[in-house]
Amino acid sequence: MTTPAAQAAEAYLAEDEGLARARAAGVAAGASPISPAGGAALAVLAATVSARAVVEVGTGAGVSGLYLMRGMASDGTLTSIDVDPELQRTARASFLAAGFGPSRLRLINGMALEVLPRLTDGGYDLVVADAVPGEYPGYLAEAIRLLRPGGVLVLEGVFDGGRVAGEPADDGPGTAALREVTDQVRDDERLLSALLPVSDGILCAVRR
Repeated sequence: MTTPAAQAAEAYLAEDEGLARARAAGVAAGASPISPAGGAALAVLAATVSARAVVEVGTGAGVSGLYLMRGMASDGTLTSIDVDPELQRTARASFLAAGFGPSRLRLINGMALEVLPRLTDGGYDLVVADAVPGEYPGYLAEAIRLLRPGGVLVLEGVFDGGRVAGEPADDGPGTAALREVTDQVRDDERLLSALLPVSDGILCAVRR
């Protein structure tokens, strides 16, 4: 059940036409875009580290990418990976309509765990994942390699619709992977982490 505090967080900032259009396109395509409060958190985190190089796993229809680019430095580049080419086409249209030109975008169609190993060690300010829950431990390993010291990791959707708060004996493969990755982030001495109760749970960490 959504709490009054969560409702207030979601209602705090109204989405403009560009975000509303991208969200509607995502819902129509069967995607589950990040919530307004979660998106606002992404923008703030990107701005906090003056992000110029960002990796996003899970382009969707572009909602999270729009939030990220609004927080990034004006010359920053978003590298966004998704296995669904139709969703990426929708996202590209949303980015361009919002005024973010091709020089700000690198959209890669493919499996994230095949694409991420090809990216540069220590070359990124921010790594965001909102994709296949069962692959989150793999995303974590790659993110630690990709992030510069002081860079930020964000794993979205770690509450798994409330299932992570249930009994471990009832876990499906995705929920079990989310439990595993939240423990790994908390216990990794290379990371300083926090679990934010916005959207469907945002786990964020700074690379020491």
